[in-house]
Amino acid sequence: MAITHVTDQNFAAETGEGVVLVDFWAPWCGPCKMIAPVLEELDQEIGDKVKIVKLDVDENQETAGKYGVMSIPTLLVFKNGEAVDKTVGFQPKEALAELVSKHA
Repeated sequence: MAITHVTDQNFAAETGEGVVLVDFWAPWCGPCKMIAPVLEELDQEIGDKVKIVKLDVDENQETAGKYGVMSIPTLLVFKNGEAVDKTVGFQPKEALAELVSKHA
C-alpha cells in the first residue's frame, strides 16, 4: 500500500478504520527527511497490516494542535480512530515495526 498524504479535512476519514501510523512532519525538518525512507520500507513490509499516512504540520496546524504535536517527527498510532500510541523523533525501522505490531 502506498503512503498517502492527509490534511485537516480528511484526517478523521483516513484514520478512522484499522491501524494507521501517522507521520507528523514538515518539509524543512531534517529528521523527517531521514525517517521518510524508513517509512517507505516499513510500508513495503507490513503495509498489508497497517496504513501509513503523512501530515504536513505547517499546512495542517489544526490536527497537529489537536494531538499536541510539539516536535517533529511525531508518529502516532491510531486504532479505529483513537490515538493509542506515540513516539517522537527519528526511530529505526525495527522500533517502528514493534510500535505498530502491538496494535495490529
